[in-house]
Amino acid sequence: MKPFFVFSGQGAQCVGMGRDLAETSAAAAEIFKTADAELGYSLSSIIFDGPEEKLTQTRYCQVAIYTMSCAALAAFKEKFPGIEPVGCAGLSLGEYGALYAACAFDFVTGLKLLAKRAELMDDACNATCGGMASIINGDLEIIREVCNECDIDVANFNSPAQIVISGEKEKVSAACAMLKERGIRKAIELNVAGAFHSRLMAEAGEKLKAVLAETEINMPAIPAYHNFTAAPAADIEELKSALANQVASSVRWHECVQAMVASGGDTMIEFGPGNVLTKLCSRAIPEVATFNVNSASALDALNF
Repeated sequence: MKPFFVFSGQGAQCVGMGRDLAETSAAAAEIFKTADAELGYSLSSIIFDGPEEKLTQTRYCQVAIYTMSCAALAAFKEKFPGIEPVGCAGLSLGEYGALYAACAFDFVTGLKLLAKRAELMDDACNATCGGMASIINGDLEIIREVCNECDIDVANFNSPAQIVISGEKEKVSAACAMLKERGIRKAIELNVAGAFHSRLMAEAGEKLKAVLAETEINMPAIPAYHNFTAAPAADIEELKSALANQVASSVRWHECVQAMVASGGDTMIEFGPGNVLTKLCSRAIPEVATFNVNSASALDALNF
C-alpha cells in the first residue's frame, strides 16, 4: 500500500464532528485542547455542540475543520504509527491540514494562519454579494465560455464530472440559467457565504501575503500538492505564493489527485468530516482504494 493523505474542505462540517475521537484518543483530545487555548475561546464547544449557524460561519468553520482533521490524523497515527504517505493534499482550507501532515509547520502555526485566512475571507464575503454553483456533468469548454460571458470564475475543478463556478451572486444565477439553455442539466446554486476562489477574494489573498511573509514555514518533508499549481512547491517562496494565490484562484483538485496517483499513490485516506474527497476519487479514479478517518468507528474499522 502506498497511501496519500487528503484533507476535507469547507462545507464538510457538521455539529458533533470529532467528539468520539476526542473521547477515545488522547492525541486527538490534545489537538482540540490546544486549539481552544490558542484561539482564546472554546472552539471545541462550537464543534461538538454548535449551534450549526455558528459552526458554518467562515471564521469558525475553517479552523474547526482544520482542527477536527488534525485530530483525526493524530488518532490515526496513534493506531498506525508506521504508515507514512507518499503525498498530501487538501481541498481549499484542507491544504493547511496537508501541510501540517507534511511537517511544513506545527499544528498551532497552521491554526493561526488559517484563523487569519478565515477572517480575511469573511471580511471579503461581507464586502461583496457573492455566490457559487456546482455544475454536474458539464462540458468544460461550455462552462468556461459561459463564465467569461457572465464575468465570473471557475472556482473548483473537483473532478471531470463536477466543476464549481463563483462570482457575484446575480451573475452566477445568470450563468446557471445560460448553462441550462446550452444543454447542461445540473447547475445547482450553493448555500455559501460568498464567492470563494474567485476574483471577489483577491483582496483577502493580497492581505494574506503579508501574514505568510511573517510566518516561519519549512519545506514539507513529504510532497504536498498545492491547489494553485497541482504540484509541490520548489521552495518556500513558491509555497507561500501558492497559499496566497489559492484564495482567489481555481482549486485544481482533480489534477492534485492525478499527480499523487502518478507518483505511485494507490490508496487515498481522507482525514476530516464527511467523505466528499473519497467519493470524488472513487467516481473519477475507481482503481484507487479509498478510506475515511472521520470518526472513532471509521478508525476502528481500518485494518492495514
